Amino acid sequence: MRLEVGMGLVADIFDPLRILKLPGPLAIGHNRYSTAGKSELVNAQPCMINYAAGSLALAHNGNLVNAQTIRKKLGSKGAIFQSTNDSEVIVHLMAQSKAETFVDRAAEALKQVSGAYSLVLMTKTELLAARDPHGFRPLCLGKLDGSYIVASETCVMDLIEAEFIREVEPGELILINDQGIQSFFPFNKVETKYCVFEHIYFARPDSFMFGEHVYMARKAMGRAMAQESPADVDLIVPVPDSGVVSAMGFAEESGIPFEMGLIRNHYVGRTFIEPQSQIRHFGVKLKLNAVKKIIAGKRVAIIDDSIVRGTTSRKIVKMLRDAGAKEVHLRISAPPILHPCFYGIDTPNKEELIAHTNNLEETRLYLAADSLAYLGLEKMMEVLENGKKKFCSACFDGNYPVPITDKKLDTNQMGLFANENSQ
Repeated sequence: MRLEVGMGLVADIFDPLRILKLPGPLAIGHNRYSTAGKSELVNAQPCMINYAAGSLALAHNGNLVNAQTIRKKLGSKGAIFQSTNDSEVIVHLMAQSKAETFVDRAAEALKQVSGAYSLVLMTKTELLAARDPHGFRPLCLGKLDGSYIVASETCVMDLIEAEFIREVEPGELILINDQGIQSFFPFNKVETKYCVFEHIYFARPDSFMFGEHVYMARKAMGRAMAQESPADVDLIVPVPDSGVVSAMGFAEESGIPFEMGLIRNHYVGRTFIEPQSQIRHFGVKLKLNAVKKIIAGKRVAIIDDSIVRGTTSRKIVKMLRDAGAKEVHLRISAPPILHPCFYGIDTPNKEELIAHTNNLEETRLYLAADSLAYLGLEKMMEVLENGKKKFCSACFDGNYPVPITDKKLDTNQMGLFANENSQ
């Protein structure tokens, strides 16, 4: 089994010559968004080990909330860790398992971890996909030319012209080998808790996720925002890219013209997920530019999907005023983020969350907006759930469906979340 990792964009790291060095019937890959452990090459995935049963590789999306507790226990038994990311504990647990089959070793290991995971495990002959019992993070199954594909989002299937078969169920393990495909459900059934932030921000709008098209979910949130907190303005302007579809819904519901008054530079990544504050601040300048011809002399409502730290929103308001806007109103198509997420979204410290440390008026004043309104939690859940309880809303209401075991540990020892990533 061969492992290739690098720091940077996939297209830059995996050039055609490097791809030719990776022959074989099985492969897994991973784009890392750091939530546990520093953003360093040593923490890049897939992570791979060699043990008594052979070679094993893992790629994981999510965050384990008891990883440091397990890590400490494994370390006391002589386990040597190669990285600081939470995912590595899974392969160590599998290496210590006495179970005879790949599936049983994986199930035994996964029953010991808590939190959010959608992951793939690979040996030289088999691939296993697994999703945690609550289904926090997305995972889907597809097929192309007789081969199976597992990915976080369905847009992957579209891009390579594969057939989307279905979503991997919460608590399901899917084994793929030369015999075909098998499904296992080794966990006790619990209430689903899909991450609502996937629909709000993270997922691509052309993906199908949690039984819903992301595009339609975002548009519905924009419509709900227009109903709940209308704005007396001349233009509706989205913050691209994740605010675009919500802004379309807001504009359609309100009857106010929609304009792309902010243009995004797509060679700059998402500023919210940049690990260091100085990068985020500079990133906003490079990322967005106002179209003065559209903005000048107008009362503008800016539609964005969320406000986390307030860094980007404050600079956008100033940018629009510098472009000549008479008024700048902020409408956020999600509730205020009041609590940290420990299930795979990098919002760890309450002190970093502007809505936690400031009330609505204080936030408005800090952002220098003429008005500010968020979509209410009850209204958002009504739009997304259609009366069914299925989403995790811990970042809004503090109701964590899985206890955060590692929160009780010394944070200096944890190396977890963004304590060491966010300045």
